[in-house]
Amino acid sequence: MTKISNNFLLEQLQSKFGDKILSYDEPHGMLTVVADPSINIEILEFLFQEPQLQYQFLTDVCGIHYPDQDLPLGVVYHLHSLANNHRVRFKFFLPDHNPHIRTASQLHAGANWMERETFDFYGIIFDGHPNLKRILNVDEMEVFPLRKEFPLEDPNRIDKQDKFFGR
Repeated sequence: MTKISNNFLLEQLQSKFGDKILSYDEPHGMLTVVADPSINIEILEFLFQEPQLQYQFLTDVCGIHYPDQDLPLGVVYHLHSLANNHRVRFKFFLPDHNPHIRTASQLHAGANWMERETFDFYGIIFDGHPNLKRILNVDEMEVFPLRKEFPLEDPNRIDKQDKFFGR
């Protein structure tokens, strides 16, 4: 069995996907790859099916919002190769006006609820998802509360004023 390293994995990805791998970094030793969102499923399938890699455990899918970037919304996938005891993170950035990316729920059944939660809080649409609807917020909600254009606290709440805390 080949010992998986960040360099080995990055070489595999770059040889397979070329310029669709946009950038990479290694914060805290975990390889983090930013790739073109049009190939998200191809990357996940490659990592899942490649015998040397075997990234078959989807640890997490979540959304991110960086409003100052050209493509402010993102989907983050954390994958783990149990066979190699190695983790990797992928980021796919999307526009905020029409954020579409393909669902991973056919490859990883656990993606189903995580993608629904990401849709619910960020408004990212997972094309092909079998039941993409809100999972925690009310169906009538028209906003996506984890986008940074919404304040974390209601400024009208009086119970959060400093005078009540001796400040």
